[in-house]
Amino acid sequence: MTPAATVGVGLSAAVVAVEGDRPLILVAQPPGGAKALGLPSGSFDPLRDRTLEIALRSSIADQTALDVGYVEQLYTFGDRGRAAEPGDLAPHMVSIGYLALTRRPRDGAALAAAGAAFRPWYGFFPWEDWRERRPDVLDAQILPALAQWTAEAPEAEPGRALPRLVRARQCFGFDGAPWDEEKVLDRYELLYEAGLVEEAARDGRPAALGRAALPQLGAAMRDDHRRILATAMGRIRAKLKYRPLVFELMSRQFTLTALQRTVEAVAGRHLHKQNFRRLVEAAALVEPTGAAETATGGRPAQLYRFRREALEERPAPGLRLGRG
Repeated sequence: MTPAATVGVGLSAAVVAVEGDRPLILVAQPPGGAKALGLPSGSFDPLRDRTLEIALRSSIADQTALDVGYVEQLYTFGDRGRAAEPGDLAPHMVSIGYLALTRRPRDGAALAAAGAAFRPWYGFFPWEDWRERRPDVLDAQILPALAQWTAEAPEAEPGRALPRLVRARQCFGFDGAPWDEEKVLDRYELLYEAGLVEEAARDGRPAALGRAALPQLGAAMRDDHRRILATAMGRIRAKLKYRPLVFELMSRQFTLTALQRTVEAVAGRHLHKQNFRRLVEAAALVEPTGAAETATGGRPAQLYRFRREALEERPAPGLRLGRG
């Protein structure tokens, strides 16, 4: 008699903060002491936990000593082989990913004592940061490897509606196609499929095992966690344009320069200063506090705060970002 398959429900959170011009992701030491970096995560016990979110918040607090603010559910990840070693007969884990936004605590002693830390998220996705220039890793490693992979594609690939070259063009801007900053997950998934990231080799994917060496494409994460982080990055980049999520990452009072730097850090691209300020003014999302920041080293900069009334005034109070 074939034994019945067992399934567990895991909860993982991409907890995002911004410090200066660095978007950060919270990593935690998981139960069992896994060596690879991972997101705060835990399991859902229906006999113990009343809701999924309560269970998630409890896991985050236990593993990081952090009480997060804004939380939203991202996606359910259930692929076999992406959260277990080949041949693992343990219960299959279906992982529900979440996005959480917070402010980095000034005193990191509690985080450190819990074995948690904030790390720059571009350390996991170095090809996503276009603020200063086109990332070097694209032309040095990613595009040549993808060009070879697309050239080796069979005429038809089962389960794939679009050929490899078309998908590479859409994700990575082959042949002059525009770069879409929201396609973070699509790009990571394409690199995984092509066997170019460490997780693909760890999961036993033939495309990765057939390579003599893998390129160094950011730090790997345990289980599906870099995939969950990619989903969170794409979600927050998209929602900047129609929801004021960025203010969950700001202090209560801020300068417009600090606001622009935070938006640029998350979006991964430069924004024109005057255009950004006109956009903020037109969106009516902030109001002056009457105070000024005097520690700028130059002319005092006016301080602003988020207008929460904007949430009641229109259904999509976001920043319609133009090109920088």
